[in-house]
Amino acid sequence: MRMFFALVFLVQFSLGFGQEKFDVSAVAKFQKDLNTEYADVKTSPLTTEDLAVFKTLDFYPANEQFFVIAKFVRTKKEKPFAMKTSTDRKPLYVKYGEVLFMIDGKELKLNVYKNIELSKKPGYKDYLFLPFSDLTSGNESYIGGKYIDLRIPKDDTIVIDFNTSYNPYCAYNHKYSCPKVPLENDLNIEIKAGVKKNHD
Repeated sequence: MRMFFALVFLVQFSLGFGQEKFDVSAVAKFQKDLNTEYADVKTSPLTTEDLAVFKTLDFYPANEQFFVIAKFVRTKKEKPFAMKTSTDRKPLYVKYGEVLFMIDGKELKLNVYKNIELSKKPGYKDYLFLPFSDLTSGNESYIGGKYIDLRIPKDDTIVIDFNTSYNPYCAYNHKYSCPKVPLENDLNIEIKAGVKKNHD
């Protein structure tokens, strides 16, 4: 396994200077777009009271350390399962693969999932769901963890930018039903990237 992670590191190193590079402007666009969504009464998950005083979400500063090119391992013969949520709703997901990467010298692994029903809708056929929690969860970050949107990669590597991680709608409004982060996606490291917790 250690040799496998060593290969992952070599892939990150080589691709970091080639196809995929950290882009601060891309993070800035993500933050701007998310703020725009939350400020719009038609798309905002905020309560009426919070929306009335909303100015901006609280973000960690963009940090290249949390931009990784991970090894993607497709998992086959996985059976769909009912993912737990913050309510009684249990949508069907399937574990689609695993991503292996390194941050601050630590070997890390996360599972990525596919929402069965969502994948049937136009534009979401290749959508992957990456929920995770880390050592900031419940402190600087939302206690329930955060999400990252991904697309099925064309090869065996995948870009994961934790700077684009965001909170479930449940962090702002209890009327929503949000998937809970599976225990196997709890990272024993601080991911100081993306959206911080709601301080209201």
